[in-house]
Amino acid sequence: MPPRTNDHAPESGRDTGPAGLTAPPDAGPAQPGTGDEPDTSPEDQAGTGTGIKARTGTGARTTTTVETRLQAKSKAEAGTGAEARAKAGTGPKAGTGAEAGAKAGTGAKAGPGAKAGTGPEAGPGAKAGTGPEAGPGAEAGAGAEAGPEAGPEAGPGAEAGPGAEAGTGPEAGAEAGAGVPQAGVGGEAAEPAVGTFSPGARVAALSRFSAAARRSRGAHLTVCAALLAVAMTAGAVAVGSDRDGTRADAAPAAGALAAGVLAGGDLDAGIRALQSRLRAQPRDFGGWASLGLAYVEQARTEGDPSRYPQADRAFDRSLGLEPGNEQALAGRAALAAARHDFSGALEYADRALKRNPYSERALSSRIDALVELGRYDEASDAADTADSRRPGVPVFTRYAYVRELRGDTRTAREVLERALDGVSAPADVAYVATALGQLAWNRGDYETALTHFARALAADEEYLPALEGRARAQAASGDRAGAIGTLEQVVARSPLPGPLVALGELYEVRGADGDRTKAADQYALVDAQVALARAGGVNADLDTALAAADHGDPEAALRAARAEWARRHSVHTADALAWALHRSGRSEEALPYARRATATGYRNAGFLHHRGMIERATGHDADARRSLTAALELNPGFSPLGARAARAALDDLEAAR
Repeated sequence: MPPRTNDHAPESGRDTGPAGLTAPPDAGPAQPGTGDEPDTSPEDQAGTGTGIKARTGTGARTTTTVETRLQAKSKAEAGTGAEARAKAGTGPKAGTGAEAGAKAGTGAKAGPGAKAGTGPEAGPGAKAGTGPEAGPGAEAGAGAEAGPEAGPEAGPGAEAGPGAEAGTGPEAGAEAGAGVPQAGVGGEAAEPAVGTFSPGARVAALSRFSAAARRSRGAHLTVCAALLAVAMTAGAVAVGSDRDGTRADAAPAAGALAAGVLAGGDLDAGIRALQSRLRAQPRDFGGWASLGLAYVEQARTEGDPSRYPQADRAFDRSLGLEPGNEQALAGRAALAAARHDFSGALEYADRALKRNPYSERALSSRIDALVELGRYDEASDAADTADSRRPGVPVFTRYAYVRELRGDTRTAREVLERALDGVSAPADVAYVATALGQLAWNRGDYETALTHFARALAADEEYLPALEGRARAQAASGDRAGAIGTLEQVVARSPLPGPLVALGELYEVRGADGDRTKAADQYALVDAQVALARAGGVNADLDTALAAADHGDPEAALRAARAEWARRHSVHTADALAWALHRSGRSEEALPYARRATATGYRNAGFLHHRGMIERATGHDADARRSLTAALELNPGFSPLGARAARAALDDLEAAR
């Protein structure tokens, strides 16, 4: 589900984000297998859900296509099972808190990772001191290759456990609560679970990182590696045995696990149950694929990209046990999209669809990848194909978004309204109602937007995309205090670039004592979150370009925007490159990109504002008046600072006539 803001689509929050640095909504993990071949029969694939986000229920799933829904007079039936809850991002709450911390130990035996990244250049425990780009110590733990049957005695892995994931030095290990010596399942399954630190603790670590970074500009990673590592490893606790050696969890049967813990929406518990199962059945390739997708989902719901390396290893294990299995290939497509490697996502989705043409997850990831690569005609065809094969909420929302990108907002709205009519699970209600709210906000209908966001929050009061949407609609409606309060809730739980920038701009507009400093703090947190995303393997160039162009270094914004444009030619990268060029004093070069960003029919006030300002800078005053007027007519509250700048520019243009 796309946000209707300038920082668009998976990188800044499809389902927010980065999502926002969040991943796009995929179908979620497949049901854990037992080592058998995955079922790929069309009948079964069309009749049952495949994981924690895809399903509309555990009973009969919706099979009506978009076309049928648009023609239908009555509401389509939908499942009401609990499995869909995780899809909407409700997932885990704040972690398991003190109990998990007590079990986490002090990092005394944090394993090889504990010493891997303590030097100033090492980054967050990256591959035993290979530098800041190497990731969060993902490969530092010895014993990972000990083999599926190695069990608790698998050599160094038994001592190292998750220290490789958390270790950035003994002090960081102690603060993060990481590095508990644990027995590995085949040297691999001492996978970190969730929970020692709440999202608030991770935000506090990011705040310390950003404060230190401001004191030493140009050396963010080198000076602040330990603080960033704490943010990355917050909650990374081993599961497998308690410190006294007793078993943590019993392993349920595969079917019970899929229909129970993961289906219930408690992602933390689902991950722990999967880990427990994999300790008992380490050759369950479907279970490893499910664990990988659970980590991808956890990263999305918590805004925590440190989970991506864990997902990577889980998919590797699944494919090592069963080469080419569709569950892991589709999972890799979702992981690649979450990391903004959309070419990779497309490749993995296509490979998965060769094995199972009815994979909802792969079909959805394929649409996402084509959209983000700017291949909109192909994305439209892919949405039609997915709708014919696996109609349901994940496909309907993508179908609507593709139509919106082509300027067909009427069809987009009708599809979403029909989808909302046909769902009853709280997660689905929150998810689709939020999409409708974002669509209404984008066209300046704030009253309708607030109604949709209220419905979403009635279904799930903690659904972050709905909270962020409500804040933007509040701000646009003149309720600045309400908007600030709501956004403060959002960034306290998930400090993603989009809401951080929006909150900073609201502080600037309010202008009370201390607000300028508060705004600067939000913009600095963007740098910290982007560094965290990069350490998790995420390409964050678009987030960098969008934030830095207005609130940082324009030249850094331009470098990032050029790098992103070299990878993909979407309307969002065209807009980001145009604006970065303009802010760097290259407005003539920017104009073709600004025009390209608005060429598909997609109506976005932020894009129109950027185009108008660039047209004004290049002497195209009549065009500038049209673009700026269109931006303010479409969505007069599209941005606290942007709307103000657009009005001032229009006034100047009128005065000069």
